[in-house]
Amino acid sequence: MFLDQTSQRLRRRSPSSSPQTRGCPALPEEEVTERAKTSAKIYGVVTPDPAAVKAALSPNIHPYLTQPDLLVLDNLFHDVHNGIRGKPATTNPTPSPQTIEALADDASINTTHDATSIARLKALNNPDDAAFEPTVFVTWDAKDIPEPLNHYLIRPYARLAMRIVRHPTDVVFLTHLLLYLTVNLGSAVYLMFYHFTYLHGVAHAVYTLWCAGSFTLMMHNHIHNNGVLKKDWRWLDMTFPYVLEPLMGHTWDSYYYHHVKHHHVEGNGPNDLSTTIRYQRDDPLHFLHYIARFLLLIWAELPLYFYRKGKPNLAARALVSEVASYAFMYYMTRLNPRAATFVFLIPFVQLRIGLMIGNWGQHALVDELEPDSDFRSSITLVDVPSNRFCFNDGYHTAHHLNPLRHWREQPVHFLQSKEAYRSGRALVFHNIDYLMLTVTLLRKDYLKLADCLVPIGEQIGMSRVEVAEMLRGKTRQFSAEEIRAKFGG
Repeated sequence: MFLDQTSQRLRRRSPSSSPQTRGCPALPEEEVTERAKTSAKIYGVVTPDPAAVKAALSPNIHPYLTQPDLLVLDNLFHDVHNGIRGKPATTNPTPSPQTIEALADDASINTTHDATSIARLKALNNPDDAAFEPTVFVTWDAKDIPEPLNHYLIRPYARLAMRIVRHPTDVVFLTHLLLYLTVNLGSAVYLMFYHFTYLHGVAHAVYTLWCAGSFTLMMHNHIHNNGVLKKDWRWLDMTFPYVLEPLMGHTWDSYYYHHVKHHHVEGNGPNDLSTTIRYQRDDPLHFLHYIARFLLLIWAELPLYFYRKGKPNLAARALVSEVASYAFMYYMTRLNPRAATFVFLIPFVQLRIGLMIGNWGQHALVDELEPDSDFRSSITLVDVPSNRFCFNDGYHTAHHLNPLRHWREQPVHFLQSKEAYRSGRALVFHNIDYLMLTVTLLRKDYLKLADCLVPIGEQIGMSRVEVAEMLRGKTRQFSAEEIRAKFGG
């Protein structure tokens, strides 16, 4: 009931046509002023610019957001509504955002609306709670499925699947495995070994592109947690990646070596092969250089990185897995060149470009003062593609803070650690995904990005133009001198 009321309350607001309040309805000035002056007795309160409040109070909430995302946005816009910037400054030494975040799980919740939101998020994840709801599909929630179908088919399937998947919430991983091992693998085998047509080939490549995001983020959970299924199903858990990765554009094990053993070690710093700090991050030519370097050189640069770091075993494994994947694709191309182009080569290029577009969006807005802070070198997105279809990939700052945290816990962590995000001057956006964020940056449309920002902490009260200029400053290329000063070495 609460979720229905929340979604109705958020969605009933209609967007305004005014270019100065894009995506916001026209509220009466007296209502805006009155809301802006509402006090919060526990947290610090400001009286923001009425135009900024008008924009923030009446967002254009996407109707297809997940239930946790609706709860998160309702909580954040409640803060904006009441001018809640965070705990007031004191004369005592202020702990770092990292310290606040580390202690957040055990910290007391000081406001009713925070406590209520967190309790409802936890209930959705707790199998012993009546509100518990496993994720079975990414396209539909339980409320979207007719009750007879839920009763006789979906719930019995979910109960069976919970015996197979590692976490009761993760029925969707089995759903997707069944889908990929039947539709994607079956289509590939048919094209390669039975009958090829260009119509089927194009359809296969397009469908693979559609599946690539969900598959990659399922693998993201797999590589960080050494699997997604229970121990009794370890044989399947450890073998399906070697069957499906080439079909989805991945090379064998390279995602694990690059993402877990490299990217999370370097954290977008100067030694990260996919770092963005050396680029002007709203410049299309810099972006093309970034894409081209990864496409053409990562096969050699990653093993060399491990070798320079004194990890020859990782260097050898990364090189062998990459070369073996290329050899497999070459063999498949010799066997059936037309089919292999659509089954292996096009998905390979699509995925590698997509990975770099995503990483650019995740790490394009880097703080000019503290580029080594997880709060200031990555962002949080509350949007449909990242969180509904890609298992809460939008909570990227939370993921960097703790790469092992379960994906369904990311919204809970975010609200529990909200004070750390405020203190860390983190950036939160809604109604935009990583692809469109990258496109918007390359178009230098900072006003559009400002419209998508969900202000927290000191950002509450900033005007649209002030937000746009703040964001512009976070895309500036770092010089070699600045990198040495900020990161050392």
